[in-house]
Amino acid sequence: MPDLTHGDDAEAVNALRASVMRLSRRLKHQRVDESLSPTEMAVLGTLARCGSASPGELARREHVQPPSMTRIVAMLEGKGLVRLDPHPEDRRQKIVTQTERAESMLAAARTKRNRWLADLAGGLDEDDWAKLRDAAPVLEKLAQL
Repeated sequence: MPDLTHGDDAEAVNALRASVMRLSRRLKHQRVDESLSPTEMAVLGTLARCGSASPGELARREHVQPPSMTRIVAMLEGKGLVRLDPHPEDRRQKIVTQTERAESMLAAARTKRNRWLADLAGGLDEDDWAKLRDAAPVLEKLAQL
């Protein structure tokens, strides 16, 4: 494994971190529903990607404490974006499932963010766009580690 903490590699890691963070912040501002926090949107995104889950599973996936997730789920339920169903094996637990309203809202948010990002990338020359297109699977791999 290469040492990415020194020299040119360290500079590349630093530039990657900074640019990914800036781009992420800018993407977060491309919201469809201003009443939802980025954390609430992240929970809905996790449910869309991974399917229904218990609040404890969601807390682990989102790296938040279980009491915080319980509050987030309650807010989402109050907004009609998730529903709580009995756990099939443990009656003490609930399973969180996104509603059709959440699915529609997420689709609209994806469309808006994709359009914004496509407009931004449209300003790149063909060579830079090809590099970015090739980098996308690598960035996805990093995001999954």
